[in-house]
Amino acid sequence: MNALEVADISFSYGARRALEQVSFSLEPGRFTALLGPNGAGKSTLIALLTRLYDLQQGELQVYGHSLRRQPRLALRQLGVVFQQSTLDLDLSVEQNLRYHAALHGMPRQLANARIDQELARQHLDERRRDKVRDLNGGHRRRVEIARALLHRPRLLLLDEASVGLDPASRQALIQHVRDLSRDEGLSVLWTTHLLDEVQADDALLVLDRGRLIANGSTSAISAGHGGSLARAFERLTAPKACA
Repeated sequence: MNALEVADISFSYGARRALEQVSFSLEPGRFTALLGPNGAGKSTLIALLTRLYDLQQGELQVYGHSLRRQPRLALRQLGVVFQQSTLDLDLSVEQNLRYHAALHGMPRQLANARIDQELARQHLDERRRDKVRDLNGGHRRRVEIARALLHRPRLLLLDEASVGLDPASRQALIQHVRDLSRDEGLSVLWTTHLLDEVQADDALLVLDRGRLIANGSTSAISAGHGGSLARAFERLTAPKACA
C-alpha cells in the first residue's frame, strides 16, 4: 500500500488554474522531495491534502483511505508542518503540545508519555517550559515536528519548513527529518524551492506552473536532463516557447 496516492488532481482559484491533472504516488517509509519554483502549486497541494481546500477534481488517498470518503481515517495518518507557523507564541512548548493532544482526544497519561518522548526525540526536553516566542526559528520548527508526530502519523507533510531559517539551522532541520524517516520508517513529503535540500537518492517530484513535470529518483532526473539537478531544474522549468 502506498503512503499517498494523488490521482488526476486539478484545482482553480476562480479563473486561475493552480494544479492541472497532477498524479503521483509515494512509497511508504521514504523521504520524497517535492521541488518547484515559488507559485508552482506546492502549497495548494498541501492545502488539499489537509482539507483546508475542498477537492474540485481527482482523488487523494492516504494509506488506502480516501480523503473524500473517509476523511477522519485519512487525516489520522497525517502529521503536518505548515509553511507559516501555527504555534501559540505565548504558550510554553509543553502547553502547545498538550493542546494538540487534547484536540486528538488523548487521555492525559498517554499525552504525558507522548510529549515526553517527542520532546526527548527533538532534543527539546530542557526547553519544555519556555515560551515559544523565546525559541529561535530552528527550535520552533522542532516543536512543530514534535506536535505533528504526537498522534503517531505514518506520513509527515512539511511545506517549505525551512523558510526563514539560517543556513545551519536549515540543514540541521532537514537532516533531522531525514533521520526520522530512515530510523522510524516515517513517510515524508518535503516541499521546497531550494535545490540544496534535495539529495541524489531522494525520490523527487518536480512541479511547475501547476503541472507535475518530473517524477523519479533525483539521480535519474538529473542524468536525463543535463547531468546535474541544477541543470535539470533549469531545463524543466524554463518557459516554453509559444508556437
